[in-house]
Amino acid sequence: MDLRAQFEQAVAAHRAGQLTDAETSYRAILRADPGNISTLRALGFLQGQRGRYDEAVTLLGAALKHTPQDHAALKDYGHALMLAGQGDAALAVYDRLLAIHPDAVEVLYNRSIILSERGRTSEALAALDRALALQPGSAMVIYSRGVMMSQLGRHEEALANYDRALALDPNLMPARGNRAMAARNICAWDRTAEIGPELEAMVRAGLPVAPMSLLAYSSDKALQLQAGRNAVAALMPQRPAPLWRGEHYGHDRIRLAYVSSDFRTHAVGLQLAPLIECHDRSRFEVSAISIGGNDNSAARERLVAAFDRFEDCAALTDEQAARLMRDMEIDIAIDLNGHTGGARTGIFAWRPAPVQAAWLGYPGTMGADFIDALIADEAVAPMQDQPFYSETLVHLPHSYFPTDPARPIAPGPSRAEAGLPPQGSVFCSFNNNWKFTPELWDVWMRLLQQAPGSVLWLKETNPAATRNLRREAKARDVDPARLVFAPQLASDAEHLARHALADLFLDTLPYNAHATASDALWAGLPVLTCRGEAFAGRVAASLLKAIGLPELVTENLSDYETLALRLAREPQALKALKDKLAANRLTTPLFDADGFRVAIEAAYIAMLQRSLGE
Repeated sequence: MDLRAQFEQAVAAHRAGQLTDAETSYRAILRADPGNISTLRALGFLQGQRGRYDEAVTLLGAALKHTPQDHAALKDYGHALMLAGQGDAALAVYDRLLAIHPDAVEVLYNRSIILSERGRTSEALAALDRALALQPGSAMVIYSRGVMMSQLGRHEEALANYDRALALDPNLMPARGNRAMAARNICAWDRTAEIGPELEAMVRAGLPVAPMSLLAYSSDKALQLQAGRNAVAALMPQRPAPLWRGEHYGHDRIRLAYVSSDFRTHAVGLQLAPLIECHDRSRFEVSAISIGGNDNSAARERLVAAFDRFEDCAALTDEQAARLMRDMEIDIAIDLNGHTGGARTGIFAWRPAPVQAAWLGYPGTMGADFIDALIADEAVAPMQDQPFYSETLVHLPHSYFPTDPARPIAPGPSRAEAGLPPQGSVFCSFNNNWKFTPELWDVWMRLLQQAPGSVLWLKETNPAATRNLRREAKARDVDPARLVFAPQLASDAEHLARHALADLFLDTLPYNAHATASDALWAGLPVLTCRGEAFAGRVAASLLKAIGLPELVTENLSDYETLALRLAREPQALKALKDKLAANRLTTPLFDADGFRVAIEAAYIAMLQRSLGE
């Protein structure tokens, strides 16, 4: 058979979805004619389809040396470069394509994704808007514009884009999860009342809904487990062969790899740094697998210096990152993302390590059979809840939550400087306002009504939320002026300092304050919480238990409201709590970084021994 006929046969197999047969035929042609342009191009496209992006880049690049103006090959080449993590090279290819065909919608769309990942948001948005002008009915482009608006904090515009995208394509599942969070972010409670039941119905039907979105709406543990399983099944319908196949490494030191997109100025990165710095190097070798961007911050520099080995894997595919971890002979790989933004769950699906654990970033179950353990504590995930977790629950003795006891607190501002009235109780909730619910708002407004002169001090996030919350206050016969919005401060030390002006931190439900509650307690502000049904709603209870203030944990919103009002009316009782917090701050487990280190290291040793059958 001549090469032309063989190529036509290979193409037919390719079109029929017989990828293995097509690849075999393409390779046979290239052995006979290594410079066959059509075959280089076809095999490159096929390897891109199979997720083998590095080889796709090589093959398509070779073809383009002979036909540099081949628009279709250039498009495939740019796509392969993008998916191989070579964003700058992909941008250069897309610029060449747009010089030839300025109206190429797919190219504009892909270019916007890369620009967004690089923080060049205005350019990314311009590319999307141009694509939308050319193809106004593209649900995917409109959805991506919504994502861009969310990243910019323009949640009202994001919600409008998600609505429009779903009107065009109701099956665009990512838009549903993002729409749910956009509505929460602007406190559009008429919309959340519709979206919540819809999310739950979708999860029960087996559809992939962003599990993080569900946590903001539902404390149903069985539903959260199902959401995790649905998401993992959609992300990885076919599981790759495991890279670790039962080998016993026998290292002198246990090799830990922390995997995260948040080794930067982010709550996870800031909380983790003290642990990494004080890990026992005689027993552990500690590596970072960074899958997110570098913000060039002091936090990033601190983390890079703290780890024994810091691997920037943001540009690697899941398989490449997993193979690197396997080559490093990692004993325990810890996923710090879970089902949160920037997650690379696919890395763990390759099973690069004997023990794979989830911790810290996501307050719930992954629903993934390749994550062996979830590091938690008795307060957030009691053993009787094990049936609702796909992982084995591993309990730390006090709290699963790491802290930094060296965080500085600046001199505090005055009430006037913070925009607060000179007299009256200051109820505070510096939570993100997507955690606010109408049921909780009812409680808070009754507190303001029953505590004359009091105000509610909230974090300023976006104009739509501020407008909606003021409207909701007025609807409950509370003067909207009694809501005070605190602006974002550049300095963490200054933010901590202003907590001293508040009297009581009011926690949220069904999703508690996490890092925000830790901030308040470190700054000396008592936190009042209501214990929820699921992990996300029990974190503040864990923190309060670890700092010796269990009396601030209530079991229902009625008791929560009663205690808040009593503390507002009884200054001596509130002062006693503040004095107790001040005394406990450095003498109880919550802010004992070395004690936490000892506890989690013991857990790691036990997890590895269990996996080895020891």
